[in-house]
Amino acid sequence: MSATIDLIPCTVNGETLDIPATLTLAGLLTQLDLDPRKIAIERNREIVPRSTYATVTLCPGDALEIVHFIGGG
Repeated sequence: MSATIDLIPCTVNGETLDIPATLTLAGLLTQLDLDPRKIAIERNREIVPRSTYATVTLCPGDALEIVHFIGGG
């Protein structure tokens, strides 16, 4: 018997994704191969402090906007 993973719908930058129900923002960034030092996250129209990425668990229907910082000169 294989284990099933409960998935929840979330919107990330306008795209609906089904993600594991226990996933944190830090876990999502790992799945998306994003460096948390180079991004900012807005969850349901509120900026999420970087220091809380590992403890913020995503909920069904969350709307996330992930912005990448790009250096240049």
